[in-house]
Amino acid sequence: MFPVSRICMEDPKAEDSDEEEPGTLNEFGNVHLDKSFSAPGVKRGLSSTSSVHELLECPICTNSMYPPIYQCPNGHTLCSNCKLRVHNQCPTCRHELGNIRCLALEKVAGSLELPCKHQAMGCLGIFLYYEKLKHEQSCKFRPYNCPYAGSECPITGDTQMIITHLRNDHKVDMHDGCTFNHRYVKANPHEVENATWMLTVFNCFGQHFCLHFEAFVLEMAPVYMAFLRFMGEDDETKKFCYSLEVGGNGRKLLWQGVPRSIRDGHKKVRNNHDGLIIHRSMALSFSGGNHQELKLRITGRIWKEE
Repeated sequence: MFPVSRICMEDPKAEDSDEEEPGTLNEFGNVHLDKSFSAPGVKRGLSSTSSVHELLECPICTNSMYPPIYQCPNGHTLCSNCKLRVHNQCPTCRHELGNIRCLALEKVAGSLELPCKHQAMGCLGIFLYYEKLKHEQSCKFRPYNCPYAGSECPITGDTQMIITHLRNDHKVDMHDGCTFNHRYVKANPHEVENATWMLTVFNCFGQHFCLHFEAFVLEMAPVYMAFLRFMGEDDETKKFCYSLEVGGNGRKLLWQGVPRSIRDGHKKVRNNHDGLIIHRSMALSFSGGNHQELKLRITGRIWKEE
């Protein structure tokens, strides 16, 4: 049996009760809302707001409900996604759902003002209910996804939590400084297609950067790619630049760019070709040209734009 979420509208004149508070208009479950609650622009009491917010939680998926909100003839509500999942049958009373909209709850929701769900992470914004979801999808305080490539890691958190996770769980190398000199060696370069090789984290200018080196197929040709991502928001990345250089056997390739935020997945950066791309034939030439072993030395630096 699913938890019950029910809404019903009553005529305030239908019953006379000495216990009823003056001005009571609607009854949502056990929560009484007075006229001032639904008046636009009027501040509402925290307890009433919290109670109605609970009623806006779908009893099936527990997510917040947004229009269209449906109800069965007995007043049990659920979100539009779950309505499809339950095959048009109310999970509470087993009555056929039909297409009855719960317009009263939708209207009340439009007048609610609620804090961002990332409040504990530092967001102090207060938003109208129907604007809250859009804000949360781009809130700069929302947790970051783990930037480790090669596995779909489910860990999320702030930058310090992610750094600790990378060090302890993925055994990622951590370095202090704004310059780097890395050597990538592979005994059989023909086995590295669609493989992720390495992630290194740098602490530089009080910020953290992720240096990726990957191998994949680009337009039917095997390539290697190195690029840098910034552990922070996109508007902060513009304060920094970086350069990468790879060479050997009398040849050299250079790349200069702006690091991408880890808000952008590594596959998105890779698909945008936003980094130093080395075709395998050229990489083997850098390695000495015998095609038996890959030896790449990539150097680079990070600097801050004034």
